[in-house]
Amino acid sequence: MASKPTDALITDKPLASRRTDATRISGASVHTSLASEIGLRIVRGDYPPGTILPNEAKWTEIFDVSRSAVREAIKMLMAKSLLASRPKIGSWVEPKEHWNLLDRDVLSWYAASPDREGFLRTVQEFRHIIEPEATALAAERRTEAQMAEISQALHDMGNAASLQHRTQADTRFHVAILRASGNDLLVPLGVLIESALNHLFVHVTREDSSLLRAQKLHENIEKCIRLQKPNAARNAVRKLLANTDDIIARRAR
Repeated sequence: MASKPTDALITDKPLASRRTDATRISGASVHTSLASEIGLRIVRGDYPPGTILPNEAKWTEIFDVSRSAVREAIKMLMAKSLLASRPKIGSWVEPKEHWNLLDRDVLSWYAASPDREGFLRTVQEFRHIIEPEATALAAERRTEAQMAEISQALHDMGNAASLQHRTQADTRFHVAILRASGNDLLVPLGVLIESALNHLFVHVTREDSSLLRAQKLHENIEKCIRLQKPNAARNAVRKLLANTDDIIARRAR
């Protein structure tokens, strides 16, 4: 059952006074860009839970878009459980605990919020809960094909020509481990791992020595899985996560 919205109606600033870094609402997928702009404003707290949002007419004025684009954008945000709607009331922001935080867009907006380090710490806590046991399971259950995928991702990390390529390989490494765990419920959680790694590397500059240490830690994880040593694999992941925690802490100083 949807939560009851508050009576407060938030009206937005006119287009001319929008932030200079706001999304430009134009192009073929106007409704997608509009959903992204509104979604970001919701996640960063511009519209607190319970807030009744501007109506279609107001959104069209703010962003100079069609009503159909507004309707599609609102539908997208409702599908992500950020909004609920009712006739004669309009759309309102749902409580945070209703939001689909496994959605790629919602995670992206979350990571772009002012408390970026807080977001990364939250995801890291989740990784501490999930990844050590998932890796131990992978060491027990992985197939030869899955092991080859993990090893290839590790190889690609070490030979990446750019930070972007390295991050992509790093993500493949961790997601491959989730798949090798043999538990289908763990696989969708790869989107959290991907988001954490992508935003961590975007916002944290790493020196060559840090990259080398991270590579060695990943190599140890791969070795433990390959040798099918669950306890060692579990501990190897904990060391990697502790290293990432240190990076986030240094960034926050």
